[in-house]
Amino acid sequence: MKQMRNIGIFAHVDAGKTTLSEQLLLHAGAIRTQGSVDSGTAHTDTLPVERRRGISVKATCVSFSWKNVQINLIDTPGHVDFSAEVERSLWALDAAVLVVCAVEGVQPQTEVLFSAMKEQGLPVLFFINKTDREGADTVRVAAQIRRLLSQKASLLDDSEALAEIISDADDDFMERFLEGESFSEEELREKTAALSQKGQAYPILSGSALKNQGVEPLLDGIVNFLPEPRVLPAFCGVVFAAQQDRIHGRGVWVRLFGGALESRETVQLPGGIDPITADVRTVQQKITQIHGIDGGNVSRLSAGEIGIVYGLGNVPIGHVLGDEQALGRQIEPGKLRTPLIEVQAIPQKAEEMQALRAACEVLSGEDPLLQVQYVKALNELHLRVMGTIQLEILEELLKTRFGLSAVFTKPAIIYKETIAQKAEGFVAYTMPKPCWAILKFEIEPGPRGSGVTFTSKVPVKDIMARYQHQVEQAIPLALAQGRLGWQVTDVKITLVDGNHHLIHTHPLDFIIATPMGIQDGLQRGGSTLLEPILDVRFLLPPECAGRVMSDVVAMRGEVLESFSDGDRVILNALVPVQTSLDYSITLASATGGRGAMSVKLHGYRECPLELGATAKRRNVDPLDTSKYILAARSALEGGIFDL
Repeated sequence: MKQMRNIGIFAHVDAGKTTLSEQLLLHAGAIRTQGSVDSGTAHTDTLPVERRRGISVKATCVSFSWKNVQINLIDTPGHVDFSAEVERSLWALDAAVLVVCAVEGVQPQTEVLFSAMKEQGLPVLFFINKTDREGADTVRVAAQIRRLLSQKASLLDDSEALAEIISDADDDFMERFLEGESFSEEELREKTAALSQKGQAYPILSGSALKNQGVEPLLDGIVNFLPEPRVLPAFCGVVFAAQQDRIHGRGVWVRLFGGALESRETVQLPGGIDPITADVRTVQQKITQIHGIDGGNVSRLSAGEIGIVYGLGNVPIGHVLGDEQALGRQIEPGKLRTPLIEVQAIPQKAEEMQALRAACEVLSGEDPLLQVQYVKALNELHLRVMGTIQLEILEELLKTRFGLSAVFTKPAIIYKETIAQKAEGFVAYTMPKPCWAILKFEIEPGPRGSGVTFTSKVPVKDIMARYQHQVEQAIPLALAQGRLGWQVTDVKITLVDGNHHLIHTHPLDFIIATPMGIQDGLQRGGSTLLEPILDVRFLLPPECAGRVMSDVVAMRGEVLESFSDGDRVILNALVPVQTSLDYSITLASATGGRGAMSVKLHGYRECPLELGATAKRRNVDPLDTSKYILAARSALEGGIFDL
């Protein structure tokens, strides 16, 4: 098999990542002229909106060769609103290049990225970029990388640091090191390369992509310090992105870790839940075509390779093909960032609502963290998104790609709720016949962050096993909106009593009855509003630290710690989303553009109702029994499954 590297280039915004990608392509002979971010000609920025705005929105995969090694490179967005693209790229890679600016140094987003790479077990090569700029200090930034990210990182010309890193992993080498033996540069690099390929050392290179400095040493570093794909014995791969082709339809980007996929081959995929048995259905989909990274047709995708596969229908992003256990990786959408705000999308022309809905659903299929909800009864289209930049990009994509104009309402925070105290919920769904489903639940608060747990204490002689499966299947439906209108979480639900009827029970009765019983319990137990809390890391000029601390308190937040790191202060805090939505603008103004912040979801905590908000119900209330049963039986427009 041809030698190969599957790598990604990552960075905080404005670290020069896309310019570096252009230089790598140019030096490898993959392009003849270097593109420019500012002029909108970057080869890895393929969307019109990316070229116009000079920012990367979607991850882009390109391939080139260097010294007889094929390098498949994924260039990722730097802006935090597009963290989902970054996260999905990590699923497909064997290693990463993390770009750090020689002036600003390690930014909060750099720490978030490195932490995610370590979770995935990816070897990392650092590249300190923009060494040509005034104020650049490679040694200072390398020291920051060691201090804030990993003690196993070192500049390649720092022989002593390399020797220390090798000694930690090699007892024989340590003995020689302690005896004062000197080592050749060749031996240090060989041993560093062996450790780096296993993620036990992190070499640091430097240069200026803009000035064409340090690019070829980086290419050599990718070949020498980063590993080849590890081929797994079992068939497995991951779907990490999707795109729409005018001719071939929906295609999905697949990284194959073991086995092979061939054109015209039939693949078994999940096909939803059987409403009667609650079992996962499977469907057979035939691969119609496979494209390589360069867009050309290929007949086969082999282990270690990345390609675009057509014919797999609506297979979701994040789906693992084949043996999920063999993959040995965490494929969990929303780990880096999850949507925390919601807007309503309103078409410019009322008659275009269904076209707008269809367009948003296509875009959601390409980005699962763009969540689309159409409320038929209200004729409303709701979108859950990452941030305001994503909304601006979405507005442009709707215009340029679908020819649709839409406006968005003011962003609203996505709250959650939980039950306030332990309570029982009961339902006897026995009228109007034919129907029979009697259920009694115990619902109690769970620890914060525990989600939803369900258990049953009812013997199968009282409620048949398949009906109990239906109850469990209907729990997400029952908790989609609580008494305050938000998704219910952090609850423990136990089915403690109930029965079916051999003659009168209809196959779907327990799915219909479950929300009525659950909502009865939620009403009896009362509701507690939960608001999303952000874990925020600030990098600040020392003179601005006091002002930001005061702002955190004013935002109902709390400062966890602060410490000095050379010429700046690092401040960690917890802050509610509701009070900090636009704080990045305030921070830039207060610090003269010298402050930075990164955010990730910390979790949810209790919030007084007067400081939060309720949400209007989007379907028929299960406690409005007559209407709900009619809706459930499809007698009313909307229906109970229209969430």
